[in-house]
Amino acid sequence: MTDNFWKDKYPVGVESEINSGEYQNIQAVLKQSCERFAEKPAFSNLGKTLTYGELYRLSGEFAAYLQQHTDLQPGDRIAVQLPNLLQYPVVVFGAMRAGLVVVNTNPLYTAREMEHQFNDSGAKALICLANMAHLAESILPKTGVRHVIVTEVGDMLAPLKRMLVNAVIKHVKKMVPAYNLPKAVKLNDALALGRGKTPQEANPHNDDIAVLQYTGGTTGVAKGAMLTHRNIVANMLQCQALMAANLNEGSEILIAPLPLYHIYAFTFHCMAMMLIGNHNILITNPRDLPAMIKDLSKYRFTGFVGLNTLFVALCNNQDFQKLDFSGLKVTLSGGMALQLATAERWKQVTGCAICEGYGLTETSPVASVNPIKNIQIGTIGIPVPSTRFKVISDDGQELPQGEIGELCIQGPQVMKGYWQRPEDTAEVLDADGWFKTGDIGLIQEDGYIRIVDRKKDMILVSGFNVYPNELEDVLATLPGVLQCAAIGVPDEKSGEAIKVFIVVKPGESLTKEQVMQHMHDNLTGYKRPKLVEFRDSLPTTNVGKILRRELRDQELKKLAAAS
Repeated sequence: MTDNFWKDKYPVGVESEINSGEYQNIQAVLKQSCERFAEKPAFSNLGKTLTYGELYRLSGEFAAYLQQHTDLQPGDRIAVQLPNLLQYPVVVFGAMRAGLVVVNTNPLYTAREMEHQFNDSGAKALICLANMAHLAESILPKTGVRHVIVTEVGDMLAPLKRMLVNAVIKHVKKMVPAYNLPKAVKLNDALALGRGKTPQEANPHNDDIAVLQYTGGTTGVAKGAMLTHRNIVANMLQCQALMAANLNEGSEILIAPLPLYHIYAFTFHCMAMMLIGNHNILITNPRDLPAMIKDLSKYRFTGFVGLNTLFVALCNNQDFQKLDFSGLKVTLSGGMALQLATAERWKQVTGCAICEGYGLTETSPVASVNPIKNIQIGTIGIPVPSTRFKVISDDGQELPQGEIGELCIQGPQVMKGYWQRPEDTAEVLDADGWFKTGDIGLIQEDGYIRIVDRKKDMILVSGFNVYPNELEDVLATLPGVLQCAAIGVPDEKSGEAIKVFIVVKPGESLTKEQVMQHMHDNLTGYKRPKLVEFRDSLPTTNVGKILRRELRDQELKKLAAAS
């Protein structure tokens, strides 16, 4: 696609380019926003709200602690292993102000996964929740981590509530296994040591790494995507450019149920919404729907950021259906394919259309999005400003518009590369900055992009390509289906056969015959499943994305055991 192809695809009032060098680094955006919106709420959680002014003060205290009470130097990596709590933005922005590189770490990681990430990143410091400190204790001697800061869930709350919340979690709910980290510092003690001190503000170059964000990527084991200050600032500006007409500065209330350590929520809530001074409601445990809905009931929220499985779960909850949606004007979906049935149901329940976007960890992450006032359900929208897409064949040749192939992305938000993995970087990133996504799709004449599926998830039936997303979209329209997934399993006659997994809605029933009939009525012969399995649940990632890979591995193990 030529540059001219994209220029006229943007809505009126949206420029096709941004100035990715407008700010040298994230710190410059943070300082400006915290001064402009000092009295505005930034983050709320567990009944406590931090204003932008308070966020700047607290992050400054943490930066001062790191600089004056540790030997950490600019460029050192610090692992942040926290769920959605007020502590998260405080320590992330504090670490950045001290010049450290943030390594976002999933609090649900096993000891093995933590050990790999800490060693691969070369992390010298760790900030973790007391609930996970026992795992840290078991692996820290095998890593280069020298400084450990531990926080408890209620640490940002007022003193009395803090004591109560922490005591209930530790002694009543028994959610804090015993641990022994004698050199660990409590976060509140660290903040006290930094109080009243002025940090020496780091001023990294825009090509310096801001975040090491770990991902499976398109190949191999978990790798650290090097996201620079320019990458993340560019993505902030790109998001702002496409949403400016719909999200006002300093007045929006955004629900944040997805984990901030995941790049989608990290960039949107901590970065893009910080840029325009909006209020983020942090949901610590979105799997606890009753508690989440109770939180939602307290706000006349104007925006909601989620993904397909969460939308499905909420729309099937009667208490959610009773909430006041009169203020809701923006719902954003990413992280996994949005199913048509889900989009229609959400619109029916909330009155708000879902705006689907697309991106990867390696693109910071937002690469395309549906303009809010011109949504095409079933597409991932148009490229965000200063971003180009193309489609290539298996041999790397660019394909004409409208043809199906692997999507490639070029733009200022594309990562610098994988941390200390030049060969893996070379596999996905060429000299001109084009990133190979591993996703199969096509570019429509109007510039909207349609994802067909992941390249590695494609099923090959008697030489025909079958895309699981299409099968799952059809399955999701069958009454009684709560969740579903489709995979390929080895088959002597056709190479692969299609197997579908279904979770049935509570209180409803479904038979294999009904599933097969529905697929027969809606799909051509080679796309119909041979096998159907009903389950109580499906394996998912920490953000709720169904793991087809795990389902395939389970099937292969069954076949190996049977033979």
